[in-house]
Amino acid sequence: MAEKITAYRFDRLDQTLSQLNSEDCVIIAGGTDVMVLHKSRRGVPPKIPKPIVFIDHLSELKQIYQDKKDLHIGACCTYSELLEHPLIPLALKNAIKTIAAPAIRNRGTLGGNICNASPAGDSLPLLYVYNARLLLHSINGNRIVAISDFIQGPRRVGRFPNEIVTEIILPSVLEEGAHVVFEKVGNRNADAIAKVSFAGFVRISKDRIDDIRFAFGAVGPTMVRSFDIEKKLIGKSIPLANSDIAPILADFDKIIRPIDDQRSTAVYRKTVALNLLRYFLSLKQTQTN
Repeated sequence: MAEKITAYRFDRLDQTLSQLNSEDCVIIAGGTDVMVLHKSRRGVPPKIPKPIVFIDHLSELKQIYQDKKDLHIGACCTYSELLEHPLIPLALKNAIKTIAAPAIRNRGTLGGNICNASPAGDSLPLLYVYNARLLLHSINGNRIVAISDFIQGPRRVGRFPNEIVTEIILPSVLEEGAHVVFEKVGNRNADAIAKVSFAGFVRISKDRIDDIRFAFGAVGPTMVRSFDIEKKLIGKSIPLANSDIAPILADFDKIIRPIDDQRSTAVYRKTVALNLLRYFLSLKQTQTN
């Protein structure tokens, strides 16, 4: 006989936060990561060790809106909803199209992808180069934390048990003039875990780099990004000379530390990651944000 699981589904966010403050629970939005994490053998219900709180239906977590030049995305917006919304940047929509299959995109949420904290999380490289900030709520109030501080390792995040990630904030993402690319390398374009992923962001003024950012997925325990390396390209002329590109590749070669696993080898991952970076740096970017 299957074990009983206690589950809560409140009508409002404040009720949900009150429950989380009184009891340690597993939070389920789309469930596409939680159910896999706790799966049992075929035909046996998943074993979830704590009570469940469902949050996917909460209207407070489903809003998408603009505040000045910042974009606010509700943590429980599904990938399919993001694809249809006019405020979502084209690069993020292109990344979403490579995530799983339509059925999963109809359930999976942006907040869930962040809180799962997989090194191969499809949305994460883009969120890193967008300098995403996360709004967390509890009964004690709210706080904002950078995504790079929130994600601490594989499946490890800086969230207290009584908190919920309510919004993803993309600062200044609606400003004009930024060029963004996203590349995912896997066995298939979609419905596959990334072997390597890459996001690049650049803003150019009068053929000189005003701002540039890179993030790599699936080549370390968290997304690989370096502010110090990025700063070396500020003010450089576009297109970049080979003498500008080579040192950047050498710097990233030192900090990209992938592993061998069932999907790929460390050598392949590092080679592909550096090739993607070289390709991005070699072109005058044409994809607008």
